[in-house]
Amino acid sequence: MVFANFAGMKRMNMKKYMILTAAALLLAGASASAQTRQFKLGQWVEIQNAILGELSRSYVDTLPVSRMQLAGIDAMLEELDPYTVYVPEEEQEDFEMMIGKTYGGIGAVIYKPDKDGNVLINEPYAGSPAVKAGLQSGDQLLEIDGVSTHGLDASQCSERMKGKPGTVVHFKVQKVHTGEIVGIDVTRERIHLPDIEYHGMLNESDGYILQTGFTENVSNELRNAYNDLKKQGMKRLVLDLRGNGGGLMAEAINIVSLFVPKGSLVVSQRGRDDADYREYKTVREPIDTEIPIIVLVDGGSASSSEIVTGALQDLDRATVMGKRTYGKGLVQTIRPLPYNGQLKVTTSKYYTPSGRCVQAIDYSRRDEDGSVAFIPDSLTHEFKTLHGRTVRDGGGITPDVELKGTSYSRLVYSLVVGGVIDHYALDYVARHASIPAVKDFHFTDFEDFVRFAKDQEFDYRSSAMAYYDQMKKELEKDGMAENAAPQLEALKKVIDLDKEQFLRARKDEIIPFIEEELAVRYYFQEAGIQVRLRYDEPLKQALTQPMITY
Repeated sequence: MVFANFAGMKRMNMKKYMILTAAALLLAGASASAQTRQFKLGQWVEIQNAILGELSRSYVDTLPVSRMQLAGIDAMLEELDPYTVYVPEEEQEDFEMMIGKTYGGIGAVIYKPDKDGNVLINEPYAGSPAVKAGLQSGDQLLEIDGVSTHGLDASQCSERMKGKPGTVVHFKVQKVHTGEIVGIDVTRERIHLPDIEYHGMLNESDGYILQTGFTENVSNELRNAYNDLKKQGMKRLVLDLRGNGGGLMAEAINIVSLFVPKGSLVVSQRGRDDADYREYKTVREPIDTEIPIIVLVDGGSASSSEIVTGALQDLDRATVMGKRTYGKGLVQTIRPLPYNGQLKVTTSKYYTPSGRCVQAIDYSRRDEDGSVAFIPDSLTHEFKTLHGRTVRDGGGITPDVELKGTSYSRLVYSLVVGGVIDHYALDYVARHASIPAVKDFHFTDFEDFVRFAKDQEFDYRSSAMAYYDQMKKELEKDGMAENAAPQLEALKKVIDLDKEQFLRARKDEIIPFIEEELAVRYYFQEAGIQVRLRYDEPLKQALTQPMITY
């Protein structure tokens, strides 16, 4: 009967029937797929509950339920991507600090060199409650609210110093320069670490803004910084997003809207289903659509940094300079969970105005060992900017102008990561009440640093010596070390410098780090950035490069 009716239909009706039949089959397949997925989820939950129930009844020891719960959740989410994470109630404050750069406290970085020793004020923030109360770098905290700091680690001391804004914390303090022991009350405030860490004029015409995050209201902070620089005569803007790991997408859109015409597409968002597609366009009038803009990026520029960079590049509104960005094209959303937990879950991918996704790793495709890989350049695609320039997807934002980065020796990494320069700065502060103004300050007593550093424990081997040690181990494994002993000894004499020799050999490389740390201790974080700019070779390169013009 069906075939008979089908044969008697007109050609158009036959076509419609085929389309409807195909659609029905697709829907049926989609429905079956959804049912299969739901069945597997239900099956998994049932098995998990059965295992936990059996463990609860039969396991020989007391179950560490809380630890098992967190471990199970973390292991499950690790199969997805590194950005989908569970945040239990007890970690909410740290989570808020991570995404909002805010906390209730006194506004100072502390240093605890010894669990049985005192706490040192390492870096107080400008205008913070700590500074208002008279605390300064190098001051030692003997007690916090009547509790000795001896026996407490740094995190325990930090927790006692944090608290609800408006509450008071009492310190027993030994002052750094006088040695006097005094009591100091500090009223806690809501501390917000600014995303616009610095802005200023680099010369008569180039304005500079350093942005380190994308938390709430940073677009207004940037607007204010821009207006201030314009008043100082800025003719070209350098927006430094190097090392900026991103944050709120809404703030990225707001920042782009400052420099492009109203109604411009900034970013689009695509989830698992077609219904999840969204476009985000600028809705505000810009403040300047003409000023030349340099955007500085590197491998640490990610997420919202790449949205801003990609949009300004695709719209041919800025010249991007530096190194290829990180390649995070995934969008996360915060979802509430039972018992005051939260799930930060990847819900979509974002695309720049030209249509490219900058995601560098495909987490949905894993090797048998569970590892993931970067998308190879051979599988990337070409896209066109507003004025027809070619750009590519799949691996971050490639700058319009590649800049030579600054490389550091193994020794400098060891001095910084090991805290040797940091500790020296505190020692220096204890012996010097002041230093010249930042613009006039240059560290000249390098031998003083050498005397301090030679007594510190850190890995002072050169890269060559580290490779030598590894090579020697491999030769020993292969049974070849004895035969190569004369050659090895001769090579070691050439490359094995003692600690003081190597420190002096790297003097010019080390001094900028010392100057920056000292400037921060005496004149706060902005001063440290001013010193850093003094030695910023990629920035100096950028200022001499030709801009893209139309």
